[in-house]
Amino acid sequence: MDIQKVRKDTPGTLHHNHLNNAGAALMPIQVMEAIRSYQDLEFEMGGYEAMAKEHKSFQSFYQEGARFLQTKPENIAWSTSATDAYNKALSSFPLLPGDYLLTTINDYVANQIAFLHLQKRRGIKLLRAEDLPTGGVDLESMESLIKQYRPKVVAVTHMPTNSGLIQPVEAIGALCKKYETWYLVDACQTAGQLPLDVEKIGCDYLSLTMRKFVRGPRGGGLLFASDRVLEKGLEGVYPDGYGSTWTDADTYQPDKTAKRFEYFERNYSILLGSAAAMAYANDLGLDSIQNRVTTLADHLRQKMQNNKGWQVMDKGEKLGGIVTLFHPDLEGKQVHKTLMEHSINNSVAGVYNAVIDMHNKGIFWALRLSPHYYNTVEEVDEAVDVLEKMIKK
Repeated sequence: MDIQKVRKDTPGTLHHNHLNNAGAALMPIQVMEAIRSYQDLEFEMGGYEAMAKEHKSFQSFYQEGARFLQTKPENIAWSTSATDAYNKALSSFPLLPGDYLLTTINDYVANQIAFLHLQKRRGIKLLRAEDLPTGGVDLESMESLIKQYRPKVVAVTHMPTNSGLIQPVEAIGALCKKYETWYLVDACQTAGQLPLDVEKIGCDYLSLTMRKFVRGPRGGGLLFASDRVLEKGLEGVYPDGYGSTWTDADTYQPDKTAKRFEYFERNYSILLGSAAAMAYANDLGLDSIQNRVTTLADHLRQKMQNNKGWQVMDKGEKLGGIVTLFHPDLEGKQVHKTLMEHSINNSVAGVYNAVIDMHNKGIFWALRLSPHYYNTVEEVDEAVDVLEKMIKK
């Protein structure tokens, strides 16, 4: 990977040490050019006219999305965010009172709230598999719960927002196939930092966002829907006249492809920017990206482990590009502010982001530093230096 070229494609690196890629990454020039050129066209000739003129170019989103996930374009749907995609998928399952949904203690906060909402409104029962002492879901616990309760849905976040943990989604997919359970994967934090192959994962749905490690614009997301989903006729709540056809007064027909999960209204400049972001990652190669991200994150963890009282909070057999840190003598808000004063972009997660995980770890905040492949070792070391100086001798 040519890091100098990548950084040249990313002008933001000239002004910021951006270690908040788990929040929103810096976009490459190619993405911004795709967005601006379409916005200029809308400004010049009008929204519907620009849409008609450029309609063929919109297919690049589905083509690059299919390449990104090792699937077919007809299994790809546009969404406005990962949460939009995830909730459309979740709403498609025919859950009835008394049905079980199995998840983990590390699933994303919005997903946990959605599960609790289903429990409150539909009367389903929520199960959470235990974690291993070393971190990450216990597959034996998960299989035991599947065998005992036969959950209708298994839902797993590939990487939580508050930790570098990478969950064993392929092994979980094998369990779901064995017991014929619907399987939903949230790949919001892993998409763009490591390769994703939906066939190997074995999921029925996979959702992701564009703004994080994919390096796309805000307001864009993607939903993968498997052939099984399409063949079984699953669809999200309240489809419109784009994802379905009104056939006569009392019937409608969902689209045969994953576009059944889409709505007519969308920001086409964001869609094209998202396609450009996935193309950029596809062309660089996700294997190379993963190697670079893992190297930088591991370097940061090694530097901070037991460094003047700092604690690395990531647990699990496999870790990725989110590094979480805690110091018992500091306040999260002050840590965030000090780093920002040094032009080091970062974020701090509170207990509300991961109630169970943080209670188990005995902490109430965590600094989240998330390097991407365009970052350098020197930038990581700069952050380490600032964190070291926060601690009084």
